[in-house]
Amino acid sequence: MASLGSVGRNSHKFERPPFNTSSSSSSAPTNSSLKSNGGGGGGGGGAQGQQHSARPKGPTSNSRRSITPTSRTRALPIDYDPESERVRVAVRLRPRNADDPPDADYAECVEIQPELKRLKLRKNNWSSEAYRFDEVFTETSSQKRVYEAVAKPVVESVLEGYNGTVMAYGQTGTGKTYTLGRIGREDPSERGMMVRSLEDILASISATDSVEVSYLQLYMESIQDLLAPEKTNIPIVEDAKTGEVSVPGIEIIKIRNLDHFLQILQLGESNRHAANTKMNTESSRSHAILTVYIRRSANEKEETDTSNGNHVPTVRKSKLLIVDLAGSERVNKSGSEGHLLEEAKFINLSLSSLGKCINALAENSPHIPIRDSKLTRLLRDSFGGSARTSLIITIGPSSRHHAETASTVMFGQRAMKVVNTVKLKEEFDYESLCKKLESQVDRLSAEIDRQQKLRENERGELNKLLDAFENSSAEAEKRFLAKSELLQKENARLASEMKEVLQELDMQKQQNKMLIDEVARLVTSVKNTKSLEEENARLESELNDVIKELQNQKDQNIIMHDEVKRMEMNSKHIK
Repeated sequence: MASLGSVGRNSHKFERPPFNTSSSSSSAPTNSSLKSNGGGGGGGGGAQGQQHSARPKGPTSNSRRSITPTSRTRALPIDYDPESERVRVAVRLRPRNADDPPDADYAECVEIQPELKRLKLRKNNWSSEAYRFDEVFTETSSQKRVYEAVAKPVVESVLEGYNGTVMAYGQTGTGKTYTLGRIGREDPSERGMMVRSLEDILASISATDSVEVSYLQLYMESIQDLLAPEKTNIPIVEDAKTGEVSVPGIEIIKIRNLDHFLQILQLGESNRHAANTKMNTESSRSHAILTVYIRRSANEKEETDTSNGNHVPTVRKSKLLIVDLAGSERVNKSGSEGHLLEEAKFINLSLSSLGKCINALAENSPHIPIRDSKLTRLLRDSFGGSARTSLIITIGPSSRHHAETASTVMFGQRAMKVVNTVKLKEEFDYESLCKKLESQVDRLSAEIDRQQKLRENERGELNKLLDAFENSSAEAEKRFLAKSELLQKENARLASEMKEVLQELDMQKQQNKMLIDEVARLVTSVKNTKSLEEENARLESELNDVIKELQNQKDQNIIMHDEVKRMEMNSKHIK
């Protein structure tokens, strides 16, 4: 990688953001002063190239940042923008391999001080330099601890709707792929950041959220899809308005569960270019970028469209980039020849371009050479953009590689000066709203159709009832007219009878009058016949006497008759 020593030697005052207060030191030992080192940023030599792309100047921080990586910190500005966050950098020391040759002068060139978050880099037995980082991991640090300190905060931020990047940088053979891409099927404790990140993401999402992944490699400045190896030399598309970079045409797979992701990750790793070199038996020959796309419904109250009163749901679309950079190497140590040499040139060239961009961002330069390499274009949002970025640099303990280790450490120190402006990726979920409205329209259309059919059925029933009512009304009218005629006739008859009754009453009245007159006459007659009644009573009395007398005579006649008969009987007996 190109040497960035000319940048590292500039001295300015440096005030770090609030979250880096632990990096300040009150004093340092005499033999480990925190001075700037002029080492290069990678393993491929070369001077810093001319910058080609312009970066518009934004509002600068109130604190001026020095490019001297080990400068002391001053008091933090009170009005620091909380939306801005610098790149977090951690360093991990690889254990010594059995293949590492013994060092003649001193055992190891690196001393780790985790409690101080400090690393000492020895030049020899009597001279060393100290550097501070956000996290420092010894060779015994577990994969879980490294993940929780470096990647988990970024994963949590991505779940909240922010873009995030986790990247590993270092010399070839120092454990970058082990740290990031270890699958760990047999031993889950060895799982790298890729698997652990997806494990946390899948455990945090709901049934309505979605997680998708893509996996690509940048091999000899050619973008290839690791999930669809037939797709090679894929172009990069940049949005002219937003400046966002995308890679259209890559395979994006929706993740069902962790086992499904492990299969996908294993497929991608099997398609990645690797080779056996003197420095590493499985040296990655390409930069691998795993992108996790997360789509989640916002937890906050839904915004309201005041024009029509519809609730417009919001969705948070964020993505997590896990970048496993190919290791920087020096040809005289790796022994690369032929095609491996060409691969090494492209690797060092892209890493050199990345180092130039980091340097320019650390200096607040108006010109950022972002277009020098496809790698820097793909990582545009990770450094100086809107993503929350964590960088882990991996180093080895051997003093044989002191120059490469120093270059890696300086790269991490410069990256700590890059400040990103994280932005919440929240937008109106018009797609979901359209689907919801389409569903409502379909439901309402079906309801309208059902209501129309129901109304038609009701209209048919009402028509039938109306026809039946009209028929019954006509019949009732006919019956009413007939009955009315009968009633009229009956009324006429009753009127006639009433007339006759009245006439008869008149006649009865006249007869009563006559009877009254007759009664009066009879009363007078009775008065006149009173005397006749008395006479009649006397005559009746006399008649009764006569009748009694005649009865007595009759009884005597009967007795005499009976006597005569008896006598006749007796006379007959006598004879």
